[in-house]
Amino acid sequence: MYQHILVALDGSDFSKRALKEAVSLAVLTKGVVHPVYVVDKTPIFSYAGYYDPITLIDALRKDGHSVLDEAQQTCVDAEVPCRAELIESESLSDDVASAVLRHAEQIHADLLVMGTHGRRGVRRLVIGSVAERVLRFSRCPVLLLREQGAQDE
Repeated sequence: MYQHILVALDGSDFSKRALKEAVSLAVLTKGVVHPVYVVDKTPIFSYAGYYDPITLIDALRKDGHSVLDEAQQTCVDAEVPCRAELIESESLSDDVASAVLRHAEQIHADLLVMGTHGRRGVRRLVIGSVAERVLRFSRCPVLLLREQGAQDE
C-alpha cells in the first residue's frame, strides 16, 4: 500500500499534524516516512534589500534542520523508519510546491501528506496555495489535513 510516505513540513501546527498522520499511516502499512523541509530561496533571488542573503539562507536552513530533527524524533518514538531531507528551491521560477513534487518523484512516493495552511500568513479561501499546487500536479495520492475544528460551509 503506502510504502513511501512523503510529508511536507514547515514548522507550522498544520505540518505537525500532517506528520502525526503520516506516522500513523506508516505504522499501519509498515512504510517509511520521508519528512521534507523546503528552504524557499525564491524571494532572495529577486530581492535586493539591505540584508546578507547568505545569513538569511543559513537561518532558513537552521530552522529546517530543527523541524526535521523533531520529525525524526517523532518517527523514532513511533518506531517508524524515517528518511528526512532538507531541500532547496533551485531558481527564481522554482517554488515550494515544485520542490515538494520533484522530491516526491525522486523518492517514488506512494502518498504525499501535508497541511492545508502553512506559515504563509495570507490564507486562501479553500486551501493554502502550496497545498493547492501540490494537489493539482501530484502524480501520487495527496492527503490534505484541514485545521482541527474547521467546519464545512
